[in-house]
Amino acid sequence: MFSTFDAQAMVLAAGRGERMRPLTDHIPKPMLQVRGQPLMQWPMQALARGGFVRQLVNTAWLGEKIPAHFGERITWAGLPEVEIAYSHEGQDFGHALETAGGIVRALPHLAEVFWVVAGDVFAPDFVFAPGSVRRFAASTALAHLWLVPNPAHNPSGDFGLSASGQILNLAKGSVGCDHTFSTIALYKRSFFAGCGLLPGNPDGVALALAPLLRAAMDRGLVTGEVYAGDWTDVGTPERLAQLNRDLPRITA
Repeated sequence: MFSTFDAQAMVLAAGRGERMRPLTDHIPKPMLQVRGQPLMQWPMQALARGGFVRQLVNTAWLGEKIPAHFGERITWAGLPEVEIAYSHEGQDFGHALETAGGIVRALPHLAEVFWVVAGDVFAPDFVFAPGSVRRFAASTALAHLWLVPNPAHNPSGDFGLSASGQILNLAKGSVGCDHTFSTIALYKRSFFAGCGLLPGNPDGVALALAPLLRAAMDRGLVTGEVYAGDWTDVGTPERLAQLNRDLPRITA
């Protein structure tokens, strides 16, 4: 897999991207170009800007193409060097492990508190702030999520949010289910302690994250806040094309 690493952040990049076909038939979805660079490079650079330079990336579909592009160390102009470790789910098990399964697979190599962000979401203005990590680490919460107002493609929402910052496990479409999970979050390792998988997920069990989050919400252990900046779940070729029409390309 990889050596001891103690990553500060995990970038999810293992999905097949079925809805993006045929674009993803020959390139991993997080490597699709937005503004002249791979989509997943945007959160990786934003993490580095916040000082989170030990990053772990999981791979599955066409996973060899990601380390071939980024390598194990990379420096972007004006940013500190980023050290990258990889969890090759496809290589190890022949398939992706879903979000929770992939995180548990990487858990022995993640810090006590760590960021998780999907490599196929575009949120160019999000700030990965050390202060957010400190506040979360000092809290009793096991997860802290950033939510966005429900977009057109998810009008029924994912969760509610109380005035005190508790995320509420509401049924989709119910009153107060006004927010969609941005995929950006902070977790404590202990969040995954009761998920039923061994640390490192040696059997390669696929496990979804949403049921774990909803169970923790019911125990009052998930907090959150609203992110009001630009945000796009790049889930269709049309959304990708729209981003590249609306935004200038990087030329330097």
